[in-house]
Amino acid sequence: MTNSSGAKKENFAIRQVPILLLAMVAAAGTMSNGWAQSGNGNKAPASQPRQIQSVDAIAAVVNNEVITFQELEERMRLIEKRMQSQGTAMPPRAQLQKQLLERMIVDRAQLQLAKEVGIRIDDTMLDRAIARIAEQNKLSMQDFRVQLEREGTPYARFREELRAEITMQRLREREVANKIQISEAEVNDFLQANSGAQANQQEFNLAHILVRVPENASAEQIAQRRKRAEDAHQQLKAGNDFAKVAASFSDASEGLKGGEIGWRSLERLPELFVNAIVNLNQGDVTPVLKSANGFHILKVVGKRSPSILKSDTSASAPQQTRARHILIKVNQVVSASEARRRLMELKERLDNNAAKFEELAKLHSNDFSAGKGGDLGWIYPGDTVPEFERAMDALQPGQISEPVESPFGYHLIQVLERKSADVSQERRRLAARQAIRERKMEEATEEWLRQLRDRAYVEYRLQDNEFR
Repeated sequence: MTNSSGAKKENFAIRQVPILLLAMVAAAGTMSNGWAQSGNGNKAPASQPRQIQSVDAIAAVVNNEVITFQELEERMRLIEKRMQSQGTAMPPRAQLQKQLLERMIVDRAQLQLAKEVGIRIDDTMLDRAIARIAEQNKLSMQDFRVQLEREGTPYARFREELRAEITMQRLREREVANKIQISEAEVNDFLQANSGAQANQQEFNLAHILVRVPENASAEQIAQRRKRAEDAHQQLKAGNDFAKVAASFSDASEGLKGGEIGWRSLERLPELFVNAIVNLNQGDVTPVLKSANGFHILKVVGKRSPSILKSDTSASAPQQTRARHILIKVNQVVSASEARRRLMELKERLDNNAAKFEELAKLHSNDFSAGKGGDLGWIYPGDTVPEFERAMDALQPGQISEPVESPFGYHLIQVLERKSADVSQERRRLAARQAIRERKMEEATEEWLRQLRDRAYVEYRLQDNEFR
């Protein structure tokens, strides 16, 4: 199943991403080098604007929006608090501030593009996402809110930061994930390369530092970025904490979280990374590695031996469900209530035998499966997002669900049939396909973010001596 089907899992990694309120900075005017543009077009001394700058100075301009110093400081306080609670050594504050501002610029560019293409997370969808997070933490909504406040995160701020995070996830699905193609030949080659003894290859828990190189960079720019990566490597060789160095130097999305990217099997990693880490021990750090996206440093945080591709013929055969659906996506044009209303009308027609499911799917579904009458094929447990799977599992063959909300929109689901069979070989192919997708996704996302950042108009307003 592809990402647009409603059957892809979605992880809500909560990052602190404030949404810009232009009204906050309207009074700040346009500042540059200690001077503010006055109403008559003449330059006025900066003494009066400096009073405003202490509250709402412009840290950077990103296309047609601004990031204020106040936003930057709020994010800094949250990052510092998190690093302290995790026991992570703090880098120099000015250095961390610069890294954070660059992260905010990339996030802002993503949110702007999401708005342009009509991606919108309404309050209903957001409330459902928060309820899922509370449930995963085994908390009631009231207890969850109390816990957030206790940790110093106002609930209203948390909502908007989560809205921004989900928006960026949807954007990456649209711009990157949905464009990834995997051929049967790639699956065959992957299985052959990871068969036999190779199927027991170890998995690595990795931490990562990326120093990104702009697209079409000059030789001078490449040399500057290489030196930055080498400076980071020297700090690691001197014994500095990897998380501290990552927070100071890394342009990767996980940089401000210590650089850790989690467990990866070798087949899910780029060949460049595999060759660099395969013979390393826990705690070892690679040299500086060069790729098309920039310079990388990896640390082996941990190693283990399980494999997702190893056949297990003794395990009981999983139950598969063959299902089809009609998906109405929610966006700026179609609200959640409108999507639900449309599906209720379609279900009424189906219940009255006034139309065939496959015909309505072809006409109305906002999904790749529309051309196949909504048919999603055989689905294994865990292949779908939880909301979709719970609703599907509750249906009898032939039964049609009420409108079901998922992170992708609203669905009508019909179960066609179920079976249990020995499908270990087919399951291995699906696991291989997923591993290839994840590897391609990471590489493609980094390249897409680099291009997005390079296309954005960015103007830094704070000078070096103003970072503190």
